[in-house]
Amino acid sequence: MNWRRCGDFSPLMLVVSGREKYRHVASLREMAETLMLGWPSDDGEEYVTAVKICLDAILGKLPAQDARAALIRAAEEAGIPVIAVVANESSQSVFAG
Repeated sequence: MNWRRCGDFSPLMLVVSGREKYRHVASLREMAETLMLGWPSDDGEEYVTAVKICLDAILGKLPAQDARAALIRAAEEAGIPVIAVVANESSQSVFAG
């Protein structure tokens, strides 16, 4: 189980309220931290599904991209804007909304 690996998880930037306005999510670990510690509400159906899928991905039962898709659905449900992070040729991050 390597839940800190970023290679299979295309990075996202979530625009959340609170102290940390932008939340960069580039691994299953960061996804789990975001869902458990930085989510505005824990009662949405997509939120609960995202938590379960994240755990399954951490355990190797599902691909990380399935967890990423679940995170996007949970963010949409919670009204959290999602920005895709795209690496350009010079290895710098570019944000695409």
